[in-house]
Amino acid sequence: MFRILSRAVCGVIAAAAILSASAAHATATHDIKPEPVQGFRYEIVPTDDSAITRRIVEDLVRRLVPVFAVFRTELAQHRRMLYVTIGPTALREVAQRHCDCVVISTFTSSQVVRSILATLPPARAAMFTAVYAEPAPVDQLRLVGLLYRRPVRVAAILGPDTAFLKPLLEGEQVNVLEAAPDESINRLLDKIGQSDVLLALPDSAVYNTENFRNILLSTYRHKQGVIGFSADMVKVGALATTYSEVEDINTQVAEMVAGYVAGGELPPAQFPRYFHTIVNEGVARSLDVEVPDTARNFARPAPRHRP
Repeated sequence: MFRILSRAVCGVIAAAAILSASAAHATATHDIKPEPVQGFRYEIVPTDDSAITRRIVEDLVRRLVPVFAVFRTELAQHRRMLYVTIGPTALREVAQRHCDCVVISTFTSSQVVRSILATLPPARAAMFTAVYAEPAPVDQLRLVGLLYRRPVRVAAILGPDTAFLKPLLEGEQVNVLEAAPDESINRLLDKIGQSDVLLALPDSAVYNTENFRNILLSTYRHKQGVIGFSADMVKVGALATTYSEVEDINTQVAEMVAGYVAGGELPPAQFPRYFHTIVNEGVARSLDVEVPDTARNFARPAPRHRP
């Protein structure tokens, strides 16, 4: 599933590009050496050389060069190599390295980040953080409130890799169903038949390219709106979602890097802070949801970057 649906998250999950030789602050993957670093360096580690990846890398370089230019002579932290990985493949590759470094993962879902870090010793995993690719569940639930403007029953189906979200969702009054191994999606959908909204979360045990159409048809018949986890999901039939552009994610990454370089504190992994909203107006009409402008315009724009 996540192979295709993850591409939908910002349209950039599969992204990553090799930095040009002129970008001295980020070298190509094959040039990386695990020896102790003198001074302080950062490196952007991509997954491929696609156009979207080049856009991500070039934007990141513009944001990170000033951060290191300001703080490079007054460093509080012990580890002086910082990697920014773009996409799951790059994260897996860096996780296998033996280095005295810290890592910020980008454009990778929380499910995949957590599964990769679970394979590492705890002390090593503590040197990793992330800006997840998918929207923050709390922002999604706020969008539900703006769309419906009345109390509604929201359900979420969790697999093993998204079970960590159960306390957060239950605290937001979401009806949480945990999928049993090999439990059919139809049986799970029957269990949420009384809900008004299905909050979809990127979990390959629940959502995949084979069953997503079935999920949309079932929820449509029951007049249930699906809050997707990517803009592409909305385009193919989900009701709405918040989503983050490349620049939104990169702004947050630069803020994390600035905090680390200045004070040596690596923040915990987090969902995107900056976002926009997309609504499928046709689906909304079919579900008798009258979309207000407050829902259409629900956003938290990133501060404008000043070179």
